[in-house]
Amino acid sequence: MSRVRHRGRAGLLGAVTLLGTGVLLGATVALAGPVQAATLSASGVSASARLGTVSRVLTAPTAPVGPTGPTAPAASGSGAVTVQINGINGKPSSSVVVILGLTVLSVAPALLLMCTSFTKIIIVLSLTRNALGLTNVPPNQVLAGIALFLSLFIMGPVLSQMNHDGLQPYMKGTMTQAQAFDSGVAPLKTFMLARTRTDSLGLFERAANPNGPIPATASAVPLTTLVPAFVLSELKSAFIIGFVIFIPFMVIDLVVSATLMSMGMMMLPPVMISLPFKMLLFVLVDGWGLVVSALVASYR
Repeated sequence: MSRVRHRGRAGLLGAVTLLGTGVLLGATVALAGPVQAATLSASGVSASARLGTVSRVLTAPTAPVGPTGPTAPAASGSGAVTVQINGINGKPSSSVVVILGLTVLSVAPALLLMCTSFTKIIIVLSLTRNALGLTNVPPNQVLAGIALFLSLFIMGPVLSQMNHDGLQPYMKGTMTQAQAFDSGVAPLKTFMLARTRTDSLGLFERAANPNGPIPATASAVPLTTLVPAFVLSELKSAFIIGFVIFIPFMVIDLVVSATLMSMGMMMLPPVMISLPFKMLLFVLVDGWGLVVSALVASYR
């Protein structure tokens, strides 16, 4: 019995001893790993430091590059100063387009009166109203509106050609300002030259150049001479048309006046009697339609 107890105690003591030995070995291995890693990392840092030192010793610094010399001047030109207002791509910028638009709007009344059919139309319509003996009917605003829209109707092909030849190429950047102006004004000059009398053109040409040479062709006449000559021709044509319109109404006034004188009604104004007859005659023959048709046909 005592032997069995002695053997049990001996086995328990051996197991405890083995367990303690295992724990001690594990702790030793765990402590040895970081020490070896630290040793290896320290050896790697020292090796990289030695390599950096060697590379610094072997690589020599490069010498600085000196400044480049000045370039030769460009060949001398004509000495003229040019101002380019277009953008980088050759097209006009938005600010330039706005400035050009405001400029056209500011001179639009003068262009409308001097370079289109507006002057002739408004004068003929006013003379027609005076021939009827009406002072304020139709009103001036109505006559101006009719003249404006008739002018747009007549000048429509010319304005379209000016837009196609001058404005659109300039907006696309394919023409300069001078080229676009010359190309755009050409249809307007053709329109005015076709309706300008030779004597009016010669009058202003002699006034502009008393001792200078006369242009060989009509297309060589500058705008400063062509525009007043065109306006003078339009005034003459308008007065001729007005005279033709006045004749039938003047006949009615003479007949009414002679009738009243023969009847002894000298105190009765002849206009009071002749006005209804003139209005009736004008309506029966469709006077406004005839006048407008004659004006439009004079530009075809």
